[in-house]
Amino acid sequence: NPLVEIIPINTGCLGSCTYCKTVYARGRLGSYEPSALLSRLDSAVAEGVAEVWLTSEDAGAYGRDLGSSLPSLLEAMLERVPEGRMLRVGMTNPPYILQQLPAIAKLLSHPRCYAFLHVPVQSGSNRVLHTMRREYTREEFCRVADTLLASVPSLLLATDIICGMPGETEEDHQQTLALVRKYRFPVLNISQFYPRPGTLAAKMKRVPTHVVKERTRELSALFNSYTTFDTLLNTTLEVLVTDSTAVSRPGATPQLIAHDKGYVQVLLPYVPEHM
Repeated sequence: NPLVEIIPINTGCLGSCTYCKTVYARGRLGSYEPSALLSRLDSAVAEGVAEVWLTSEDAGAYGRDLGSSLPSLLEAMLERVPEGRMLRVGMTNPPYILQQLPAIAKLLSHPRCYAFLHVPVQSGSNRVLHTMRREYTREEFCRVADTLLASVPSLLLATDIICGMPGETEEDHQQTLALVRKYRFPVLNISQFYPRPGTLAAKMKRVPTHVVKERTRELSALFNSYTTFDTLLNTTLEVLVTDSTAVSRPGATPQLIAHDKGYVQVLLPYVPEHM
């Protein structure tokens, strides 16, 4: 898509999750120099890009190996993003974003930054989070969520959950369901535990497959039981158009694809000059 630029801001990870191979595959955290990232942003803007995505395994950890930080990078980038263009921050794990909440909330409220953040919780149970070595508690995730939702108007908070982590009990599962009921996440990526070879979790005793499937169905049913964008009905929104359905839905009446400040997708009548 010529209107969207994807800029990785770092590679690797500072975590040691028992189910994950990111550290094995990509190594420890390696942040790109701010000057290089700003130069790439300038080039993208000059080429007419309308939307810039900052991607990372953990954006909140950016710069810890350089003596910098995610807020300082975002502040510098937003000064260079012209009016009518938007910046989107990608995934960040709770531990490092916890230390930067006021600054992150301020930047997500900036008119040229989408009020969107992907913060994977993975489980609503502290016992499971400990097994996963996620390095935060349910309460700390809630502090991240509560602070950002209270501070950033129209924030879209996305998250991930793994069903059937080894050792997960029915009580653990119910705690995860309770967390989803509390926040009614508008974007919820649900996956089943998979024993990746070479990880610690692959050596742990697994939850029976039929139990994992049932918990996945229950979580999916909960997610599908609620609506999250009712407050947008009968309102007027400013949106940014970056794509159309002409290619993805051949034969159907084409529509424009746009997003509002909270990165909620909006479909519009197809008017090519609005691209």
